[in-house]
Amino acid sequence: MFTGIIEEVGEIAELSESGGFRKIRVSARSVLDDMKPGSSIAVNGVCLTATTITTDSFAADLSHETLDRTSLGRLRKGSIVNLERPMRADARFGGHIVQGHVDGVGKIRCFDRQGDVWDLEVEYSAADARYIVEKGSIAVDGISLTVAALPGPNVFSVAIIPHTFDNTNLRTARAGDPVNLEFDVLAKYVENLIRR
Repeated sequence: MFTGIIEEVGEIAELSESGGFRKIRVSARSVLDDMKPGSSIAVNGVCLTATTITTDSFAADLSHETLDRTSLGRLRKGSIVNLERPMRADARFGGHIVQGHVDGVGKIRCFDRQGDVWDLEVEYSAADARYIVEKGSIAVDGISLTVAALPGPNVFSVAIIPHTFDNTNLRTARAGDPVNLEFDVLAKYVENLIRR
């Protein structure tokens, strides 16, 4: 389980194809401190398994399922990515429950600065509208955010403070970019209970 509080921004150092999987190598620093082969790591909100760790990077394999259901298939050498290790049981819970199981890929509609904050608007699938509510939690590329408004059909907006802008991959985000979306797991469980 993750919290959506990004620990550091890494960089894609290498991509290769191997036995039906795409392998990525990510340059990083602080998330490597206690990482070992088999450790979970969220990359742009997608829970991956570290396979090889060096002093300045880790590698992970991307399955066809991951490539089909997330934006990770669009990564290129030099892309910057949000990184977060799983939450420790003795740590503070800073964001919201993020599983690293992406529900869908949205698209940035616009990303404009409004005074001291940036207004990020994201388009999403109509089928996902039931999970998105004003003031509800949502993970965008693994970042724990709060839905500020629903300005149009299948569009939500979030306010990005300078700290989040400076310390995540949002500093390179542009209109039209894909973003991984994970909806609040509590909403999905409630829906399932009510449906039964």
